[in-house]
Amino acid sequence: YIMCELFLGSWKLISSENFESYMKELGVGFATRKLGSLAKPSVVISTNDDIITIKTESTFKNTEISFKLGEEFEETTADDRKTKSIITLDNGALIHVQKWDGKETTIKRELVDSKLVVECTMNKVTSTRVYERV
Repeated sequence: YIMCELFLGSWKLISSENFESYMKELGVGFATRKLGSLAKPSVVISTNDDIITIKTESTFKNTEISFKLGEEFEETTADDRKTKSIITLDNGALIHVQKWDGKETTIKRELVDSKLVVECTMNKVTSTRVYERV
């Protein structure tokens, strides 16, 4: 849990690349992709004992997940997918795998130069979003 401490706090989106292509790969509709692309979310990461909470807030949608590392949980995503998700810590990165309808996407969160770098991958499409501390 020591590693997780580094992720704690409030973050705001400062750059986003290829996010619309990633959403398209997820199967997100056109209108929702447009809204999702414009949204500048803030992310708050906190812990309570061994439970980690990630809150994402934007004009588009607010979501919140609470989980224990390595334990599967049910998640409803911002684009309303109902997924079975699991988050693990690997080499200092939080690896978040979502599975639904026979599909799978991976969201990797890691700290690079004190920024939170979020890499979303589905099939061969990757989006990189960078957040800085608030």
